[in-house]
Amino acid sequence: MSGKNTKVNFNLASPIQFLALGFGSGLAPKAPGTFGTLAAVPLFLLMSTLPPLFYGLLVVVICLSGIYICGKAASDVGVHDHGAIVWDEFAGFFITMFMIPVSWQSVLVGFALFRLFDIAKPWPISVADKKLTGGFGIMFDDVLAGLFSLAIMHVIF
Repeated sequence: MSGKNTKVNFNLASPIQFLALGFGSGLAPKAPGTFGTLAAVPLFLLMSTLPPLFYGLLVVVICLSGIYICGKAASDVGVHDHGAIVWDEFAGFFITMFMIPVSWQSVLVGFALFRLFDIAKPWPISVADKKLTGGFGIMFDDVLAGLFSLAIMHVIF
């Protein structure tokens, strides 16, 4: 089965699917990636109090564990990169906000930039989205979107 928004039955009782679905935020009937990114904001605000080294290490752990989490959830439901799988949006937003001074303006701009790059998928994000498979493929295009957004955020802020 393939398709980003194919109807499947996820199991929020499964810890892997619960994480992959962004604590349930990915089950929003419209714009699950946007709702997933929105659900990442409170976690970012908690993480933003960490020293940069610990924040960065935590983001690396989130990204590496995301390869397994997203890949396993996709495999469980038989749909590669189902739209409800939003752990990758969490990771991409956390990358976007790395070492950015926290204000409502920076969070809003970071949110908008990340969503723009994640939705528009300019080159090379589009290549990663089309060519890479499995958990790595699910994660990598959002990591790239986060890095593009991060670069712009550091110019702005």
